[in-house]
Amino acid sequence: MKTPRVNIKLKNIEENAENMVKKCEKENIKLTGVVKGSAGDVKVASAFVRGGVESIGDSRIKNIKKLRKAGFEEEMVLLRLPQISEVEDVVENVDITLISEIKTIKHLNKAALKAGKKQGIIVMVDVGDLREGVLPDDLEAFFEEIINLEAISIKGIGTNVGCYGGVLPSKENTKILVNLKNKLEKKFDIKLPLISGGNTATSKLIDNDKLPEGITHFRIGEAILQGTDITHQREIKAQNQHNFILNAEIIELKEKPSVPKGEIGHDAFGNKPKFEDKGIRLRAILAIGRQDVKVNGLTPMLDEAEIIGASSDHLLVDLTEVNQVLDVGDELEFSLDYGAMLALMTSEYVNKSYEQ
Repeated sequence: MKTPRVNIKLKNIEENAENMVKKCEKENIKLTGVVKGSAGDVKVASAFVRGGVESIGDSRIKNIKKLRKAGFEEEMVLLRLPQISEVEDVVENVDITLISEIKTIKHLNKAALKAGKKQGIIVMVDVGDLREGVLPDDLEAFFEEIINLEAISIKGIGTNVGCYGGVLPSKENTKILVNLKNKLEKKFDIKLPLISGGNTATSKLIDNDKLPEGITHFRIGEAILQGTDITHQREIKAQNQHNFILNAEIIELKEKPSVPKGEIGHDAFGNKPKFEDKGIRLRAILAIGRQDVKVNGLTPMLDEAEIIGASSDHLLVDLTEVNQVLDVGDELEFSLDYGAMLALMTSEYVNKSYEQ
């Protein structure tokens, strides 16, 4: 099979989705299965649906349009705040969008009125991670501006932690949402059914019995795709891991010095590399590089193989200590963290294969 290649274990992903659906159902939580880590891959999204996911989330409207074109009728949730330039596509393809700007909501309202539709929104609240969201003290004034827009259906409020600032979800910062929801419902005489407490990282609160009562919605991708929680640096019990494996082909295999000759400047990415003199080493060059993958998210699955560097198109691996005879044309396997998976699935230069 052609390389470089990501091998995807669809059955494992389906089982992970089923496990997470059941976990959320026990807590009366609606689950949006997030497929953005697979770049909206149709076969991966289908595995989510077979696992019982009825709501699909992605950050890119292009991916949601692709899934709609492929025949998906499930609820679609746009996770990244919509751009004003794409509101017509949002109204046509998306059921609910996360949002935090009044101006954008008014443009959505106008587009939805024109299309004769109602557009669902979840208003995002910043509880400390400093990515997207209205500050809690500004939320009532925000609602004053949008509450009477004819074509906007406010489904709830939500938050995000862990993705930018690395803030860990806690009972305290998650309960902020519940308290705000109660105030908003009382002040505006409305119902907010979706209190979207967070992502894979927040699901740990269920495991530790620390999830505040009143959280009704999760947006979960990593725990289904990878069976991991990178924010807490953990593998999630009962979930399958290593569901995405990279195969990359050796295109050069030679013994070479471990330190370059000549004056050392900066590499193609503006970094000044440092080298340890280990003498002559057996080095393989693989046909994959930084244009395709987050290199520090790769882990060789061959014992004693060591990644020593990468350029745009080449990955350098030290094979000196490997107890196996390898040759040009052979493939090496790598397990992936979430960031590496995301980049590889997005790259058009990386082939995808599927294991049912």
